[in-house]
This record gives sequence, structure tokens and C-alpha cells, in this order.
Amino acid sequence: MFFSILDSPIGQMVIEANEQEICAVSFPDELPLDSPNELSEAAKEQFREYFEEKRTYFDFPIAQPGTAFQQKVWNELRKIDAGKPITYAALAKRMKSPLAIRAIALANGRNNLMIVIPCHRVIGSNGDLVGFSAGLWRKKWLLEHEARMTSMGQSVLFVADQARNDSCGSGLQ
Repeated sequence: MFFSILDSPIGQMVIEANEQEICAVSFPDELPLDSPNELSEAAKEQFREYFEEKRTYFDFPIAQPGTAFQQKVWNELRKIDAGKPITYAALAKRMKSPLAIRAIALANGRNNLMIVIPCHRVIGSNGDLVGFSAGLWRKKWLLEHEARMTSMGQSVLFVADQARNDSCGSGLQ
């Protein structure tokens, strides 16, 4: 495995790659030895552009193991536009699985490619920031960053207000 480390505005980010794909993105307490390859360094540059508000998507190859359902959830997460967070209930509706909110939340939590597969763009049905393994303060920062980047300044508040009016009432906190 190869590792590139990026000093980002939200802490030191580790980008893990094999020869063909980026396999994980994390903010670990203990950093591995910086041992990059060409791919991890290319991904690092794309993340740098993201943090500099010059990029809202990533086009390097990715792979992470998961069930067919998890892969489906992760693919759907990639369709959520920057600056436009949605609720778990809305994501379940988009996936035509309105009763699978908890399963979707579990798959979201198993995502090892944070930011690239934007699990941070999913919020609780009441508009609360919930469930982000790198810390809710980072999730808040990422959502605010993307709102600024896409000139959607009030997007988080708008979604939170919409969520309060959501009739699904999943209770997922």
C-alpha cells in the first residue's frame, strides 16, 4: 500500500492507494509513514484543489470492498451535489427503498472514502449533523466549505428546514 499525507484545513488527511485505485481517505490519530505513489500524489493534488475551492468532484479511480447494497448506497452518495446536503429519508426515497433508512445509514458509516464518496452530505431527518466517523466538527466544516464553494450559502439551513417538514418521521438521529 502507498500513503500520501495532506495537511488540510481540517487536519492531516491520509490518502491510501494500491497500484490502481485510491482505497481509503481518513484523518487518523496516528499517521503512517508517508510512502506515496503517483496515484496517491495525484489524489492529494485533487484534494488540495478541493480545499482551495477549485474542485467539487474527484476523478481518480477508487475501490472499496462492500456488499452489493453498500456499493449501491455509495454510488448514490456520489450523485449528491456539493452544497446540497440531503436527509437519510430523502436518500432512501431516491434509492426507492423508503424503509431502508437504517441500512442506508449503516452503509454510509462503512464508507472508507470520505469526501470522495460524500457521506458528509447526508444529515439527520431533523436537520441535525449526525454520523461522521471523522467527527461532526469536520462534517460541519465540509458542508459549510461546499456551500461557500458552490455559492449555496444557506443550503444547510434550507435542508434542515425541509427536513423538519419531512413526513417520513424516521426518527433516525
